Amino acid sequence: MLGSVKKALIHDWYTQYRGGERCVEAITGIWKTFDHYTLVNTLNEQESKEVFKGHMPTTSFIEKLPFGKRKYRNYLPLFPLAIEQFDLNEYEVIISSSSCVAKGVLTRADQLHISYVHSPVRYAWDLYHQYLHESGLDKGFKGMIAKYFLYKLRIWDFITANRPDFYIANSKYVANRIKKIYNKEAKVIYPPVDVSKFQISNIREDYYVTCSSLVAYKKIDLIVKVFNIFKKKLVIIGDGPEYKKIKRISGPNVQLLGFLDGDKKREVLQKAKAFVFAADEDFGIAPVEAQACGIPVIAFAKGGALETIKGIYVGRDDFEEKTGVYFEKQTEISIIRALEFFEKHETKFNSNSIRKHAERFSKERFQEEFRETVEELYSNWKKDKEII
Repeated sequence: MLGSVKKALIHDWYTQYRGGERCVEAITGIWKTFDHYTLVNTLNEQESKEVFKGHMPTTSFIEKLPFGKRKYRNYLPLFPLAIEQFDLNEYEVIISSSSCVAKGVLTRADQLHISYVHSPVRYAWDLYHQYLHESGLDKGFKGMIAKYFLYKLRIWDFITANRPDFYIANSKYVANRIKKIYNKEAKVIYPPVDVSKFQISNIREDYYVTCSSLVAYKKIDLIVKVFNIFKKKLVIIGDGPEYKKIKRISGPNVQLLGFLDGDKKREVLQKAKAFVFAADEDFGIAPVEAQACGIPVIAFAKGGALETIKGIYVGRDDFEEKTGVYFEKQTEISIIRALEFFEKHETKFNSNSIRKHAERFSKERFQEEFRETVEELYSNWKKDKEII
């Protein structure tokens, strides 16, 4: 239905080949005829081929500013202006993939704009105070400047809530926040996880693993502090702004591997005894990848983890079809209790059941749901236009 329709796909930025980029890749793979737009693109040649299918993105003036590609986040106050500079007049359908400003692109009344929201701007809304504190911006002159710009971003984000015609959320958790912040209903379509690339291994080694971009809200520092006490081996996959801090506080039982993908990442996940996840996350692709390897997940009982993991709480005995253990607080003692509970009951988790649960989040399922939803929205929108 949408094959011959002129379409644009807008994503905030392409700086790492992670969850948001893989969503765009999956969406592009449905119709393959998108023109792409983004603030900044630093993907390598192979990643660009995977994501854009030959249609390289148009980028914003942010890229041309000093250190714009490497330190683009320093230009956050300019993001709303930059996203509004894209001229999308030639397109009938616009899809935005948004965790920051992509949903705010300018469109006309005779254009259909569908926004797939990974999260409303977290550091402007629910992570506002945490972001300021962890960045050292909760006081002083720099703090005043940061608070002012985030205040302005909140205003812009709210007044652009009507720009998309329809919202799709990547989890029920995000749909609830879309309702709270924008007062908009959103259909939930879980993001794609390429579970076919992960398999159960017969080899298990005596270590735990976590995989994440190393940013503050992912709480990798908390996991490290736990394992400094717990003394079991922890392997960390990932890179990011907190890498040096994580390395500095890590004990001898903690191994940092940096960014891994493909076979190397899969092998580390497959051989682990369990995956540890301490973030209050919108969805969380890495824990699903771990489950696709048949690996149980020890997770914070909040956010997307409540939708992607069938966890058992510490002290319970209903292990049937469970895929992990929940801890209720982001504290060292709470995580240690969950780890000790898991160690005691490790043999009660079934790898095949865990793998089967992960298959609910497959890439093929995402593409089918997304195609059906967008084509239905487009069909109804066309009919409404004809009636008018």
